[in-house]
Amino acid sequence: MAVKIRLRRMGAKKAPFYRIVVADSRYPRGGRFIEELGYYDPTKDPKVVKIDMEKAQKWIANGAQPTDTVKSLLKQQSAE
Repeated sequence: MAVKIRLRRMGAKKAPFYRIVVADSRYPRGGRFIEELGYYDPTKDPKVVKIDMEKAQKWIANGAQPTDTVKSLLKQQSAE
């Protein structure tokens, strides 16, 4: 089972809001997920990112692969 840490799109049309979730790579983008780790709101100024870093590190240690976007958000969050 390939587990990914990825964005799950929420919000209205043209007003995206994303939840950062751990999901099986076979599930659709907005489908089932295993655990929610945080959220990302690109519509605010400045952009809002809130991630539970302990949970994220646990999942990465267990073999979950973050997508490129999530990887950059994790770097941004850990720098703060």
